[in-house]
Amino acid sequence: MPRIDESRQFIPVRIAVMTVSDSRTLADDKSGGTLIELLGAAGHILAARAIVPDDQLLITAQLRAWIDDEGVDVVISTGGTGVTGRDVTPEAFEAIYEKSILGFGELFRMLSYQKIGTSTIQSRATAGVTRGTYLFALPGSPGACRDGWEMVLKDQLDYRHRPCNFVELFSRLREHERR
Repeated sequence: MPRIDESRQFIPVRIAVMTVSDSRTLADDKSGGTLIELLGAAGHILAARAIVPDDQLLITAQLRAWIDDEGVDVVISTGGTGVTGRDVTPEAFEAIYEKSILGFGELFRMLSYQKIGTSTIQSRATAGVTRGTYLFALPGSPGACRDGWEMVLKDQLDYRHRPCNFVELFSRLREHERR
């Protein structure tokens, strides 16, 4: 059974939060604010925050900038994961993944189904890793951000979580580059 191993010391992770939206500002970005509140309450560090328009090139550019920033371990985005014409977040993320974390979207939708039923099928939540940086794209509602954090990310970004977690893999994510 999954558990927190209290014999292990908590390791704070440096997380950048990206809100993908044509209309949000820092003043009214409830989803980004929810993520920042949750990651802070868990003991992690807000490394950066940005609001990026629904444009694949702009999203990719911001992701690449944070991937290049040694002060960012993880990027979590909110917004742009639906199926409308302007929803291009999954395409931007998937264009730069070295490795996809396929189970993330599947698990998110499975857990979300328990709360919102078949409406979860409209989410294209996705995750992957590039040059040692984890990338997670969540839907744009505060509830989806809270669910994604509480039901998946909170444990996987906690070094104490057993039997395994993403944090303990940081040192091995770039092994292929050392050859």
